[in-house]
Amino acid sequence: MSEKVISIINQKGGVGKTTTAINLAAGLSLQGKKVLVIDLDPQGNATTGLGLSNLENSESSIYSVLNGTKKISEVIEKTKFENIDLITSNVDLSGLEVETAGDSRRAFILKEQIVAYLNDSRGFYNYILIDCPPSLSLLTIMALVGSDSLLVPLQAEFFALEGLTQLMKTIERIKNNLNTELSIRGILLTMYDKRNKLSGEVEKEARSYFKEKVYQTIVPRNVRLSEAPSHGMPVLFYDKSCPGSKSYFNFTEEFINQEKIMESAA
Repeated sequence: MSEKVISIINQKGGVGKTTTAINLAAGLSLQGKKVLVIDLDPQGNATTGLGLSNLENSESSIYSVLNGTKKISEVIEKTKFENIDLITSNVDLSGLEVETAGDSRRAFILKEQIVAYLNDSRGFYNYILIDCPPSLSLLTIMALVGSDSLLVPLQAEFFALEGLTQLMKTIERIKNNLNTELSIRGILLTMYDKRNKLSGEVEKEARSYFKEKVYQTIVPRNVRLSEAPSHGMPVLFYDKSCPGSKSYFNFTEEFINQEKIMESAA
């Protein structure tokens, strides 16, 4: 499968997960890559951050795919940004865990739907990015089972690494039992404040523990970055010269180069 299914994941909220998902999508789209974003968070922030509504029309959201009423090809929506398509989410998704309680195969629903869609070949995407909810719930497990690799945004603040060890344990379990191919593609330091000594310490600790898995690019705390979603657009389109945009442009470069290195190693 030439398509790459990548989950952007961290069970802690407010770490820049959605910001990373939509700005990586934007960066890749500007490089001519076709990207499908799947919003798997009931809060629907990736949906609104790409300018679509997370309120009405739950008939054509990821919820309809996971409850078996629709196929992926039936719920893909165009965004106003070239090369970026989206499967929206809304609050209905939060009921899924209870609704699928009797289904022993439920962890595989998303994977099966994505594989069926990609095998159908009508939809060609260079990347499918899944924006996960901020919890280790059924939805997150579905994403882990359905992904080739994971991208972990890590905010440079106290307790950040404690949360990460919990996530690592979950990833290991999924890898051993449900998806042997799963790997961590990289860890992106977000919300970095260079005036704050703690940011530097978290970075040092992360790099000494995860080595080259930690991207060189660091995303700073940046006002424009937090304003952009309320305008329904990634910061790369909202204000392309702000520090947040510059770092996501750099991150996209690094992300694409990583691929070239991976391919030459294979």
